Amino acid sequence: MTRKIQSFLAACTVFGALSTCLKADLLDSTNSLRVSFPDARLTVNGLAWFNEDRATLRRLPLRLKDTFRAPVWSLAQDTSGGRIRFKTDSTRIGLRAKSPDTSGMHHMTTIGQSGFDIYINNEYMGSAWPDNSGDIVKEWTVGTNRALRDVTLYLPLYKGVAIQEVILESDAKIEPPPPFARSKPVVYYGSSITQGGCASNPGLSCQAQLSRWLNLDFINLGFSGNGLGEPAIADAVSEIDASCFVLDYWGNPSAEVYRDTLPTFVQTLRKRYHQTPILITGPYFFPSETLTARNAGPLTEKRTTAKQFVANQRRAGDKFIAYVDGLEMLSREQAFGLVDGVHCNSLGFYFCAKGLEPHLRKALKLRP
Repeated sequence: MTRKIQSFLAACTVFGALSTCLKADLLDSTNSLRVSFPDARLTVNGLAWFNEDRATLRRLPLRLKDTFRAPVWSLAQDTSGGRIRFKTDSTRIGLRAKSPDTSGMHHMTTIGQSGFDIYINNEYMGSAWPDNSGDIVKEWTVGTNRALRDVTLYLPLYKGVAIQEVILESDAKIEPPPPFARSKPVVYYGSSITQGGCASNPGLSCQAQLSRWLNLDFINLGFSGNGLGEPAIADAVSEIDASCFVLDYWGNPSAEVYRDTLPTFVQTLRKRYHQTPILITGPYFFPSETLTARNAGPLTEKRTTAKQFVANQRRAGDKFIAYVDGLEMLSREQAFGLVDGVHCNSLGFYFCAKGLEPHLRKALKLRP
């Protein structure tokens, strides 16, 4: 054995990467299995109109663009809640994608805004994020032996993205992902909090965490600063045949607008879905509530509005609607789960998911 070969193997061993050194680079190899996106073997979840507007990754349909306010349509290009799912026995998985916008917010990570998370068999394995030109190029090692594994790629929470290809080992199998516990998705409508601000990772929004715990599909229709309960959005949401609707939009409208829009939004859903569960969440805790009555007043009023509205609906015969006290999702004692006094960090979304979980289980009749 020559000294050059000895040095090469020694370097690989030192860095714990002998197998990597001896393998051809998956991303550049001419022998890799390259699955251009979209492809029927890559299941897209979380984007309700994907098949209609194929292959654009967005959260609202193009045919309804003119019915939405411009900021809502712009936010619909963010892919929050979108997931790519499949099974494969490849021990390595590569990704090539492009982000058209690499700008960043001060209170949210680049990965959360613009990146991908990869989960293998429901366990976090790693992330990818764009370089300065917006290119996302990543290879993950996901196992050491050939065995079918469930793969979920979580799409960015606060940016749009174009997926170019998923790359696997040349002889890898690709199979459909496993079914969810319910065939229909849970649909969430709300504000920036619903959209995922400010989770550190795409897989750590409240909805994503609940999805893994309960094996539920979900659609995220949170629109940062623009969850105002408007009729055009209610009409769009009502196109989705859901297992449950979660109306979580208390964060953006004034107390008066919230009071006026909530009944209309629910009525729009009930025109099509008479027995689909609807959960109405009240505000969680804001630290500003402890400062002045002025800050506490609107949140208290929204809690009262939501709670009384649900009580009235149930008295009128709607047994499939329920109120979720937001203080069960994030309380004063859990306020350290906020990144700026308003938006959740990843821990805050864990608190929210734990608080919402029993209500979702009850609505969907899932075992504890």
